[in-house]
Amino acid sequence: MISVGNLRVGGTGKTPVVEYIARLLLENGERPAILIRGYARQMPADGATVVADGTAICVGVDAAGDEALMLARAVRGAIVVVGANRYLSGRLAERQLGATVHILDDGFQHLELAREVDLLLVSEEDLGDRPLPAGRLRESVAAASAADAAIVDAGYLSAAERVGRALGLQTVFFVTRVLGPPRMVANHDTVVVPSGAAVFAVAGVARPERFFADIEAAGWRVVGTMPFGDHYRFGARDIRRITAAAKSTAAAIVLTTDKDAVRLAECDLGDLLIASVPLTATVEPADLFRDWLLDRIREPSILNLEP
Repeated sequence: MISVGNLRVGGTGKTPVVEYIARLLLENGERPAILIRGYARQMPADGATVVADGTAICVGVDAAGDEALMLARAVRGAIVVVGANRYLSGRLAERQLGATVHILDDGFQHLELAREVDLLLVSEEDLGDRPLPAGRLRESVAAASAADAAIVDAGYLSAAERVGRALGLQTVFFVTRVLGPPRMVANHDTVVVPSGAAVFAVAGVARPERFFADIEAAGWRVVGTMPFGDHYRFGARDIRRITAAAKSTAAAIVLTTDKDAVRLAECDLGDLLIASVPLTATVEPADLFRDWLLDRIREPSILNLEP
């Protein structure tokens, strides 16, 4: 089992890293199962819900949750299972769907399950933060030493290694993130939005300001923004508000996140021109990370879910 977790509450970019690892495993002959809690589902079921069985997507956003469905669509061939009991989810993925390796999303504090690889996503700002309620950390920075490796939100390896040393971790990688071409929410077609175009940005994620800054940095001119709460359930009134606000700024198009697109696609968008901007993560140095990870998971007991 590979656990991907963090110290900070919300908005740390775990999902793109989980997607990257799942794709890496598929490319190297594994059959990965992503085990995810499934926050903010509208129709949660008892036990485990198979969102994707490795061949097809099996349920919609109400039963899956936005993050699980987004992962299922992004990594075709991966198994995705949601449920509060990740042990049950993992057993189902093994016995019924043929999983060869599990990826535990948001698993650093989920100590009930054994794991062969414990990855911790961190940033330099975590070093000076404090646990809740005084700060934004789930637990103290000292807990980081329990991880097998740090994946640091940094632009280059030397900066990541500096953070790793402060955390007491010798194995350190860093993550790069790149925005892909926008895709229309209504039909998933790619759309060309020229650099410098006026765009209106909408995000219902944990740190919407990060998305707004990313699309500005990508070269688009953000003429207005509208943040919503994480996992926000959009309705007809919200679509009217977004449409009116975008028109008032003379924006050429509305841009949103892939996670929001999953929920927005359930709405009647009318004449709202809205596209999602995919965020692709890469763990660097990519070859070193691949070899290190595959060596770890191909040791015996990869499917040992016992504590």
